[in-house]
Amino acid sequence: MTAFTLTNTQARRVFLDRHALSDTPGGPAHGTALLDLITRLGFVQLDSINTVARAHDLILFSRRPRYRPKNLKSLYERDRSLFEHWTHDAAVIPTSFYPYWHLRRERDAERLRERWSEWRRGGFEAKFQPVLDRIRDHGPCCSGDVGDDEKRGSGGWWDWHPSKTALEYLWRSGALQVVKREGFQKYYDLTERVLDTRMIGNAPDIEETIDWCCREALDRLGFATHGELAAFWDHISPAEAKVWCTSALASGRIIQVNVTGIDGSMRPAYAWPTLPDDPALKHNPTSRLRVLSPFDPALRDRRRAERLFGFTYRIEIFVPEPKRTYGYYVFPLMEGDRIVGRVDMKAHRADDALRVRALWPERRIRWGKGRRAAFGSELDRIARLAGVSHIAFDDGWLRTAL
Repeated sequence: MTAFTLTNTQARRVFLDRHALSDTPGGPAHGTALLDLITRLGFVQLDSINTVARAHDLILFSRRPRYRPKNLKSLYERDRSLFEHWTHDAAVIPTSFYPYWHLRRERDAERLRERWSEWRRGGFEAKFQPVLDRIRDHGPCCSGDVGDDEKRGSGGWWDWHPSKTALEYLWRSGALQVVKREGFQKYYDLTERVLDTRMIGNAPDIEETIDWCCREALDRLGFATHGELAAFWDHISPAEAKVWCTSALASGRIIQVNVTGIDGSMRPAYAWPTLPDDPALKHNPTSRLRVLSPFDPALRDRRRAERLFGFTYRIEIFVPEPKRTYGYYVFPLMEGDRIVGRVDMKAHRADDALRVRALWPERRIRWGKGRRAAFGSELDRIARLAGVSHIAFDDGWLRTAL
């Protein structure tokens, strides 16, 4: 049987639909509606960088402009509808998915114990019980509340004192849960006090977990290689995903498709048999221009983003004196099914201003009056999220097309 071929336009339409970027941004952004959006995405990466807004806030705002950070805080800290753990990075995840993190916690327990014994200061394992006793007796705590007699790190972000390492290990391996963040600092409590015991004890076996990871990843990607399925949740290995794909393909559960890249090249992938009739294939994504987070789930796989959209959000800047190339991340601008530019901007809250330092249009993208007006409207929305009232532009902010 000839594999179904997705044109590049069709591939981008499906991909944006699965990432909730196809429709015009709008709709309720709190409670069940916000939880449904996060469930649709699978998870939302947490990041402390607050150049304009934190990554998780901008990810949700770009899809629901009525979103405000307090809405996520309510779901996470009050309702316990979300829990925090790792996918490719720290993320908030629907609590209904918690049992499928059992394998991740087991593997983290083994992997991190070995790795951190080499990377971290010694003695963190001896702090497991004192840390658990402190939390059991006194309630949730942060890293600053433990290890009073331990030397604080001076060697950078990863130079943790032993009790902080113990906290992180006990969280990653399942004994603790992160229950809130204050100033982006994590507070931990005993898992048994945070989650229903039925949720804690309802652990699927490895085969069930692999099946869930691959099915749920394929739902959210639309099409994927076995490596992309494994990387989505980052629980299982590419080899485990490959075995699942081989079996699912043989049984007719999935089909093989050819995905056309922006350069015309073909790449084989897997999809559900319903993909050839998917409504997203004929749906034109919204033409409204919007700012995305550099960590948006649609773009976090840089190779896939470059293959589908011809886009990378890393800018390389050459400075003549001293002769050096600097690389840094900028905010992508999406319009329809394409990236039209990259913007370097920052919220200067002391000055109550969102300052646009530079904008680089993509190749063959004209930055005329209409697009400038759309960009201005989006900046007004972003300014409200950032908590500032004014927008300022540096001299020469509109740069040469990339």
